[in-house]
Amino acid sequence: MDGKLNFATLKALVARVPLLLKITALHVFKRSPAAGKQDLQVELVVNLLRSFISFSHPLGKAQRGTLKDPGIKGPMWISKIKMPKPAENSVLQSLIKAIEHHKEGHETYDVPEPADVEAEWTGHRSGVGAKAPQLDISEEEKYKRMMEEVKEDITILYFHGGAYYLMDPCSHRSTTSRLAKETGGRCLSVRYRLAPQNPFPAAILDALAAYLYLLSPPEGSLHSAVPANKIVIAGDSAGGGLSLALLQTILTIRHLSPNPTIRFHGKDVPLELPAGVATSSPFGDITVSLPSTARNLQLDYLMPIQDHNLEFKPMPIPDDSLWPSSPPRAEVYANANILSHPLVSPLSGPKEIWKDAPPIFITIGEELIEDDGTYLAKKVHDAGGTAVLERFEGMPHCFAMIFTGSAAGKRCFRGWADFCLDAVNGRVKRTGEALYIHRNGQTIETKKLSEIGTLSYEEVQQTMESARDWRMKGESILVKAWEQSQNKAKL
Repeated sequence: MDGKLNFATLKALVARVPLLLKITALHVFKRSPAAGKQDLQVELVVNLLRSFISFSHPLGKAQRGTLKDPGIKGPMWISKIKMPKPAENSVLQSLIKAIEHHKEGHETYDVPEPADVEAEWTGHRSGVGAKAPQLDISEEEKYKRMMEEVKEDITILYFHGGAYYLMDPCSHRSTTSRLAKETGGRCLSVRYRLAPQNPFPAAILDALAAYLYLLSPPEGSLHSAVPANKIVIAGDSAGGGLSLALLQTILTIRHLSPNPTIRFHGKDVPLELPAGVATSSPFGDITVSLPSTARNLQLDYLMPIQDHNLEFKPMPIPDDSLWPSSPPRAEVYANANILSHPLVSPLSGPKEIWKDAPPIFITIGEELIEDDGTYLAKKVHDAGGTAVLERFEGMPHCFAMIFTGSAAGKRCFRGWADFCLDAVNGRVKRTGEALYIHRNGQTIETKKLSEIGTLSYEEVQQTMESARDWRMKGESILVKAWEQSQNKAKL
């Protein structure tokens, strides 16, 4: 199996040698689209990744490929757990209230069933090499050994990226273990349910249950109750979007009831705010419609979206049992008519919904969804909250997880970890400024949040809603064709 995989990878790389040679030549003569923004290594990797991203495989196959566990080795402790679903329905009911509060009237969604949620406690393991195998001991013993090395009173509740339908805690162990090392704390990395099998709001339901699990662990849990002010919710890409959606859910529940509690495993658990939320390249606009999607296209490996001025066409993915869904959707994660809902696209909605938010950290590159982070930081600040925005010149989506040893990657992780520590210790300052960081990770320009971004909030909202309406029109055509085929099948 490994031999076949290596041969296939080698064959694919050889086929791309002409592309890499072309990029190298253009870069050397400063004729490449990324000239002056990216060094040669970054530009080559971005183009290589872009060439591999395609819709040639059925969605189920693509999803399964990202769920394969590579094994646990090296300087990390991993303790696998299962969070049992509560007997009560209070978590789901609280989430539904939050969703309904932000609805405009026409949005639809599938109501998920509560479920057990798996997760991985993750910590730094000192004194071992990169290839050291995990110890053959119980999960409980692994947790105890991990806790012996935890130096700081901080718990990071982590949600992985993957566009809501790919990836897993096992694919993000290098990220969570690094955050654990740099903070001296621990991470709880959550295996939330993925779309399209489990569309919105199943992932948020799992995320809210995981947060409550930290606050009030049921009998048999490995950990003791964690105070909310010692929890930082974090994530990358879609996981960053999920982190923000979870925070918005908590904020909404608290706005609807001044001192809310949620019944969880036989206890009424006060729903308190976390110390902060820390995101990397957060997916704030599911419609992917803001100007940076065109402006930064040549600097990122993410696929461009269709021109909204053209007729909608579904993604050219080969059919399988997962996709298209029945009835069909225009988007994998949610129905088209709810894409501009604040719990689907956290950038959506008036700035006032971020009132009382704890400090929020956003690190972004000069990437396709740069504007998601930029305008979200502005909204949080203008609502009276504290937003820490760090933007790296020429860097693609989630760059620190790709170029881990680069100056920019190291600076990104350091800023991410420092924010987490500052949040739980009450040290985050409200400056109203953003840091624009050179790709060398050192040269920094400070800009006022009020002076970045060219669109008003109204224009941002209109852009997102226009993209939503475009998908709604396309989705209605897909559903109509599906209904006709269903009726024919009954004859």
